[in-house]
Amino acid sequence: MDFAHLIQTITIYTIPVLLSITLHEAAHAYAALYFGDKTAYALGRVTLNPMKHIDPMGTILMPLLLYVATSGAFLFGYAKPVPVRFGNLRNPKKQMVWVALAGPAANFVQAFLWGCVYYLLQGAGVNEPFFIEMAQGGILVNIVMFVFNLFPLPPLDGGRILVGLLPTRQAIWLSRVEPWGFFIVMALVLVGVVSAVWMRPLMALTYGLINLLLSPLAWLVG
Repeated sequence: MDFAHLIQTITIYTIPVLLSITLHEAAHAYAALYFGDKTAYALGRVTLNPMKHIDPMGTILMPLLLYVATSGAFLFGYAKPVPVRFGNLRNPKKQMVWVALAGPAANFVQAFLWGCVYYLLQGAGVNEPFFIEMAQGGILVNIVMFVFNLFPLPPLDGGRILVGLLPTRQAIWLSRVEPWGFFIVMALVLVGVVSAVWMRPLMALTYGLINLLLSPLAWLVG
């Protein structure tokens, strides 16, 4: 492991990762408050303060150890989940979809904005690799978070969205998976199913959509 390269990588990705996690979790908290649940608000999670959303083990130590142990081949981490009492929402089944969708939506918007930064740097003639790689890293980090969190199994956001969209009987059945959902997802990640079946195809589609949205800006600075 090249520790100089490790420090450089950490420096480049620190801001994109902190922003992606903070805005993802804050979006859940803001949406829950908007629709009537004050649980996250009472715990101080309706905030853009990264320290309120970072889990020392899941956000810092685990990704760092995995990066070192696998030479960057495998990374995984997590933030403090925002507590939401869906029963407190004014229309729980419908509004839980919007609360769950808020986090991935925040990541999609950030990926687009980092793309804007990338093209604006090019338009301004900034060729410093550090800033270019940070913008590219911001796009990558947020697309990964957007796609992974939409995986349709609770407790991931995609699973909760699916619970809100399914008929009641099927929604109840799927919600019962949640206590074991994390372990199921991790098993699917380790055997490569999530990467092959979900991440790669949907990341390619998301990159395509982001590039389409950025095409006017790319044309202006080209």
